[in-house]
Amino acid sequence: MMSQLLEKAREFEQKEINKINMEERPVFHFSNPVGWMNDPNGFSDYQKEHHLFFQYYPYETCWNSMHWGHAKSKDFIKWEYLPAALAPDQEYDSYGVFSGSAIEDKGKQVLVYTGVNEILKDGKAYVRQNQCVAIGDGINYQKIACNPVVGSDMLPEGSSREDFRDPKIWKEEDKYYMVVGSRGNDGSGQVALFSADRLDSWKFVGIIDKSANELGKMWECPDFYHLEEKYVLMVSPQEMEAKEREFHSGNNSVFLVGTYCKCNYKFNREKIQNVDYGLDFYAPQTMQTEDGRRILIGWMQSWDNPIYQDIHAWSGMMTIPRELTIKEGHICQWPVRELEKYRTDKVSYENVVVSKELSLADIDGRSIDMEIQLTGDTYQKYRMKLAAGDSRYSEIIYNRKEKVLTFDRTYSGLKRDVTSMRSMYVEEENGMLSLRVLVDRYSVEIFVNNGEQVMTSLIYTPLSENTISFSSDGEACMNITKYNIEV
Repeated sequence: MMSQLLEKAREFEQKEINKINMEERPVFHFSNPVGWMNDPNGFSDYQKEHHLFFQYYPYETCWNSMHWGHAKSKDFIKWEYLPAALAPDQEYDSYGVFSGSAIEDKGKQVLVYTGVNEILKDGKAYVRQNQCVAIGDGINYQKIACNPVVGSDMLPEGSSREDFRDPKIWKEEDKYYMVVGSRGNDGSGQVALFSADRLDSWKFVGIIDKSANELGKMWECPDFYHLEEKYVLMVSPQEMEAKEREFHSGNNSVFLVGTYCKCNYKFNREKIQNVDYGLDFYAPQTMQTEDGRRILIGWMQSWDNPIYQDIHAWSGMMTIPRELTIKEGHICQWPVRELEKYRTDKVSYENVVVSKELSLADIDGRSIDMEIQLTGDTYQKYRMKLAAGDSRYSEIIYNRKEKVLTFDRTYSGLKRDVTSMRSMYVEEENGMLSLRVLVDRYSVEIFVNNGEQVMTSLIYTPLSENTISFSSDGEACMNITKYNIEV
């Protein structure tokens, strides 16, 4: 039976969703129906369709009591909104139904999430985070009677009972597994592994990795998966300190790449890699498609550096879903191939010499997919202005001498003192720097050298400002192909 809180959320979103003009939304990136959205949840296949759940507060464009929103797609690009899936309607999740994951099992869709509530002990109130299960048919879900199924009291002595969240579930050889982020007895992040023969009966297996106060504090949104010849533990650490240009201060997302022994459940970390170098990226989650691809999607926003339009009835976007591959031990990300079928109006130029600022006919727009190859020995700085008008623009700057690529939105129309610039080290390949740039009304995603590095950032420049120009302090040689994206 549907709770009053869930029924209220469904009625509200259905009433309000049609009031939002599609011209106010991104064209090919997912945005929430109404209200507020943050972390992707339950990113998985069910009955041969891709499902995406998300942290959701339908009533306002700001964070509040967490629900689960829901959508599905056949191709990762065109999404159909479905009714809200979960509401904080039980005592054990009365403070919110927080992040989690989903699998298809025995013809049903299984959701696993963090339920947050408050307990009274010795006259004091304490927040508790525990893991819960709901089972449904792709639309409606029933929380099981024995929730929560994994409690913080199952963690090793000294672990936090208040920071224990974001379960990622999978099934292997008729056994269920779940990794959950938590804090250890040193106050920093760790990832706990649990297993079960039944969804209502779990046991603690061990701690598969921990920060030891080296990679931030609390590790949120863990994900654990096999990728080609390696295993990847993906986490989103809080309170990280900047390290050169590899990590920035605050909330980051990292790939921990290594090996995993199933006999003793031990993950051996070999490499640490930043997931995204941009201004707006957090809490990614992956899924595996029927054809074997590992697909990643992330929340296109930053907790510490929030920007959003207060004129819209929605606040939140996801990144373009990205295919993951490994090249020489390094994880590469590339927009899902399904995006290419929405390309139109191809325009190409070859061997364009860029020196003083120039524009090219039909190279413009705010819903585009561009591929650029840069060569040349006589320039030090190359600049590309996007979403430009009389005074507003965002800029991609490549400092060839320092091997640094920068995205700068200082002049994009910001009206708050927020971080507006971020840089990363890049390497040319055989004297060439390759860029793929996706612009979708309010966002810019930059893929470098076939996805070896990615930068994701928001811009809220008025849509009428859609000019693109190029300049260099010497002579850069540029090949460029641009497509419009129509969905």
